[in-house]
Amino acid sequence: MNALVLGLARSGQAAALALAQRGERVLAVDQDEDVDVGRLAAAGVEVRLGTDEDSLLEGMDVLIKSPGVPADAPLVAAARKRGVPVWSEVELGARLLDNPILGVTGTNGKTTTSELLGAMLGASVAGNVGRALCDLDGEVERGEWIVCELSSFQLEDIEEFRPRIAVLLNLEPDHLDRHGSFEAYRDAKLRIFENQTAEDTAVVPLGFASVGEARRVEFAGGDPLPAEPRIPGAHNRENAAAATAAARAAGVADERIAEALRSFPGVPHRLEEVAEIGGVRFVNDSKATNAAAARRAIASYDAPLHVILGGLGKNESYAELAADLHERGARAYLIGVAADELAGALESPFERSGDLATALRSAAAAAQPGDVVLLSPAAASYDQFEDFEERGEEFRRLVEELR
Repeated sequence: MNALVLGLARSGQAAALALAQRGERVLAVDQDEDVDVGRLAAAGVEVRLGTDEDSLLEGMDVLIKSPGVPADAPLVAAARKRGVPVWSEVELGARLLDNPILGVTGTNGKTTTSELLGAMLGASVAGNVGRALCDLDGEVERGEWIVCELSSFQLEDIEEFRPRIAVLLNLEPDHLDRHGSFEAYRDAKLRIFENQTAEDTAVVPLGFASVGEARRVEFAGGDPLPAEPRIPGAHNRENAAAATAAARAAGVADERIAEALRSFPGVPHRLEEVAEIGGVRFVNDSKATNAAAARRAIASYDAPLHVILGGLGKNESYAELAADLHERGARAYLIGVAADELAGALESPFERSGDLATALRSAAAAAQPGDVVLLSPAAASYDQFEDFEERGEEFRRLVEELR
């Protein structure tokens, strides 16, 4: 196989290395001339940086596209015009690995549910969280389950990818800046089911529309569970119900499921309680990169709230988020590019803080014992941070300084 790998972040590098280790010819391409490609060069991968010329496609059998590369990128469009297949890294990974895959998608809760399922199954977790799927090539025993978190960006470029169990958690507007419409975003998400057969299982919210040929299993937040989950919030009980249904479909005993529900502490940057200082709780929910996720976080607390909002918006409405904040009597501290749009939607008191450090200082000064200072931005991080992890880690650091 002659493969062109476009985009050399985590998943692109994993795809290139997996192919090179199997003796395939790989050309790795990225427009960023400062990408660290030392591992690729050592593995014999040919690397071209700062270019996306059509000539790079000469002799190529496939283009492996990183999820961060938009569908209308010039080299992607040229590949489709030439009839060169365009695959996501998860499509490649599923072809390389001889393992059943349990796929998890949805707008919110993917990481929590995937990691919870990893605990229930004793399985490796990859995909949109942590390690790329291709990283597991040669590391996972044949036949063992792999839990794979799947974003819309990964699913839009599958071809034969077939999870034996596919979980859809929910669907709410997100990434409209990339997909253009909710319908396009929804269609990308629902591709998780398109290659399933009657031998497979589709786990979906109660009452969700038909999803294809797979055996259908529904879940709801009020389902009886083998144990109550340790992680807080009604939305996390829904995640636990979905994980329980999927784990049962994989043949896991209720006793093991119950143990995981009782012990699983949650994931970093998602309702992560960082500290309690002077009776005020500081919670890192940096992974809430859309309004729906922030609304779920707000609903998880009965205490008075000081909510840090903002970042890079995704062309979605903040009206329902604003209504929730007003109903709760919460005070907002606005940062980043989305601050103006949020300010226009809010009815409750707010401060234009500008950046995270200023917002945290103001929220901490205003908070009383028993209050919660919640970072739940309802926006992406790329205007001021590399990613939501960096934003959450900075929040942790700033909270530690308050001590």
